[in-house]
Amino acid sequence: MSRKPLVMIFAVSLAVALLNGCSGAGSGTNGPATQAPLPSPKASTAATGDTGGIKLPIVDKPTTLTWMVSIDRPPSNLADSLFVKEIEKRTGITLDIQVHSAQIYKDKLKIVLASGKLPDIFSGLTLAEANKMGGQGALTAINPYLKDLPNFKKLYIDNAENNWIMKSWTDDKNNLFTWPSYGLQRDVNHGFLYRKDIFDKLGIKEWTNTEEFYQALKKLKEANPQSYPYASKTKENIFRDWSYGWGIGGSSFPAFYDEKTKTWKLAYSTPEYKDMLDFMKKLYNEGLIDPEFITDTEASWTAKMTTNNKSFVTFDWIGRLDLFANQVKATSPEYNLRYGNPVGPTGNIRTLPRIDNFGLVVSEGKNKEVALKLLDYLTSPAGGTFLTMGIEGETFKMENGKPVYPELKDIPNVDIYALESQYGLWIESMVLRPDKRNVYFNFTEKEKEAQDKIVKSNKFEAADPVLKFTDEETKTLAELRVTLDKAANEFSTKYVMKKEFGEADWKEWLQSVEKLGTAKLIDAYNAAQKRYNETK
Repeated sequence: MSRKPLVMIFAVSLAVALLNGCSGAGSGTNGPATQAPLPSPKASTAATGDTGGIKLPIVDKPTTLTWMVSIDRPPSNLADSLFVKEIEKRTGITLDIQVHSAQIYKDKLKIVLASGKLPDIFSGLTLAEANKMGGQGALTAINPYLKDLPNFKKLYIDNAENNWIMKSWTDDKNNLFTWPSYGLQRDVNHGFLYRKDIFDKLGIKEWTNTEEFYQALKKLKEANPQSYPYASKTKENIFRDWSYGWGIGGSSFPAFYDEKTKTWKLAYSTPEYKDMLDFMKKLYNEGLIDPEFITDTEASWTAKMTTNNKSFVTFDWIGRLDLFANQVKATSPEYNLRYGNPVGPTGNIRTLPRIDNFGLVVSEGKNKEVALKLLDYLTSPAGGTFLTMGIEGETFKMENGKPVYPELKDIPNVDIYALESQYGLWIESMVLRPDKRNVYFNFTEKEKEAQDKIVKSNKFEAADPVLKFTDEETKTLAELRVTLDKAANEFSTKYVMKKEFGEADWKEWLQSVEKLGTAKLIDAYNAAQKRYNETK
C-alpha cells in the first residue's frame, strides 16, 4: 500500500460460493510461517496513558489472536517486534500476525476466504463484501458490543460528525461489520507543485488564479522555447485531479454532489467539465503542457521535473517537494520545488476524509469479543500513541514537540517505514487512530508551507456524502462506471489533443454519454441520497 494517499482500500472479487463457504473459525493457519507464540505472561497493569475507558489487561488467561495484514515491505522479525511484545504486556493478548506483501495480498485473501478458516482479524473487504459475509454469519457485527467498546462508541456513535457511518456503512439490518480508521489523512497531501527557483530566476510570481497560472506557463515557455512547462505522470487521472478546481470533483468521481441543488450529477457532462477541457486544450495547443501528459511514465516525468529546462510545474504528492530536491542536490543545489495555489475557478482542492475504510473486520469465532476489545484499545489515545509512535522514554523522547528516536539516529529520515521496520509500528491497516505528533505529521518546512497555504485560507471543496447502496445499485454502478470512465477518458484525451475537436464534438459527446447510462448511474446516487436523508 502506498502511504502517499493513505486511502487505499483493497478490492477483492469474491464469488458467492466463496462467501457461502466462509465460517468464523478464528484460527486461520493460512499465510507465511510465523514463530510459535510464547505463553502469555501476566499482563502489565502499569499506567499506559489514556485508554478511553477500555480496561487493561483485556484477558486474564493466555489468548492468541490471528491477524492477517498487508505490508509494503514486510519486516523479517515482526513476531519478535516491540509492537507484538508490548501488546502482550498491556493486554495479555499474543498476536500471531500473518503477513503478506501488498502485491499478493488480494490473492492470499481469496484463498483464505475460500478455505473458511478465517483469521480473528483481517482487512481488505469492500463494504458490500463485508456486509454480505456478515449477513451470512462469517463476521461479527460491532454494534451489539458497544457497551464494551468505549472508544468506538465515543468516536463513532456519540460524535455527531462521525456517526454517519452507522447510516452509510451498515447492512440492511443496520449491523456494522467494518471497523473504521480515524485521522490518518493529512489535510493537504497532493496539489500543484512548481519550480520556485526557476520562477524566481525569471521574475515570475506564483499564480493566484487560473489566468495567472496560464500566464506563468507562457512566460516559462518564452524563456525556454524547447520546454513543455507543465508535465504529468498521472495519465487519465489528470481529469479527476484537476476537477476539484472546477467544482466537480469528489470521492465518487465522476459522480459528485452538487451542494447548491442538493443532487448528484455526472462530472463528464457538466459545463464545468467542458470548461476544464477547453483550458487544457488551450495549454496543449500552445505547447504549455507536455504532449505525453496522457502516457508519460514516472521515470520520464521525473527526469523532466528534475532538469532545469524541460518542465517546471506538475501535480503530485507533497513528498516530492523534498524528495526531488534531495535527489538532485549534488548537481542542482538551488533546486526548489514548492506547493502552488490551486488552479480552477473554485480555487479549491480535495477534502480528504477523516474516516478511512481498510475493510477491517472480525471473524465470528470464539475470540470475537477479545478481538473487538483489542481494536477498541488501538482506537484509544493511548493505543494510537503506542502504535504510531512507540513508548515515550523507551523508544522515543519528545524534543521541541517532535518525537526523536535515539536508536534510529543514523537514519537520515525517520519515517513510518523506519518505525515499521524497526519496531513493527505503523502497519497501516492496523492504525486506527494515530497520534498527530507522529512522524507522518512531522512536516518538513516545504510540507508545512503546503498545509498552511490551503488550511489557513480554507481552500477545500466540500466533502460529498458517503452513501449506502442496495445490492442492485452496487451492481449497476460497478458496470456503468467502467463503461463511462473508459468512454470519457477516450473522449477527453481526443478533445484536448485534437485541434479539430470543438463545440460540435462536445454536443455529440453529451448525447453519447446519455446513451451509456448516465441517468441510471445518477438515479442510483440520488435514490441512495434520499434514503440517507430520511435515515435518522
